[in-house]
Amino acid sequence: MEMESKVDVDYEGSEVRLCTDGKYRWKYDLNMITNPIIYITVFKIFLYIILGGFVIAGTFFFAIKGDWEGLLNLAKISLFGMALFAILTFLGVLLVAAFYGGKYEVLFEMDETQIVHEQHPKQFKKAKKLGAITAVAGAASGRLTTAGAGALAAAHNKSVTEFEKVRRVKPLRGLHVIKVNAPFDHNQVYTRDEDFDFVYDFIMSRCTNAK
Repeated sequence: MEMESKVDVDYEGSEVRLCTDGKYRWKYDLNMITNPIIYITVFKIFLYIILGGFVIAGTFFFAIKGDWEGLLNLAKISLFGMALFAILTFLGVLLVAAFYGGKYEVLFEMDETQIVHEQHPKQFKKAKKLGAITAVAGAASGRLTTAGAGALAAAHNKSVTEFEKVRRVKPLRGLHVIKVNAPFDHNQVYTRDEDFDFVYDFIMSRCTNAK
């Protein structure tokens, strides 16, 4: 791997580079149209919420009231909700992809203790605008959750994961993703095929508490 100064690192290249400060850096452009990882990640959040609601409400209908019909109706509503959110998530990802020019641009920095996932500064400016618009729209409509989500999107562009806190590392080679999960911190590391094994082995060897 090529040695060069931190200042001179060319983030426009997707290859992993070892800098003179001992840190690895690279840039990855995730195609939001052809790679479904963002869609899958967002939809799974809605899926867990719906399933959680079904379990709680289902316990009430069946375990407490013994109401099979109510449980069946709840299952139908849950399935409809899943289908609805699947469509809305797809449309939402397409909208954001169009706003970003079809790709999510990320800068990664990795050393012996942690890995940093940071949205490219020029794209983060767009994210701040989109987040600000969402926040204003949410506040104007009285939807505090929407306003809060927009404000958060406008303020957050970096995720730092400390290896000692990681509990699970999951490689998804076909999607060019390595999931690095710690309590309350789920990071996704993107890398090209040529560097996938190196990055995965580097992370795994330092996440001593990971399964």
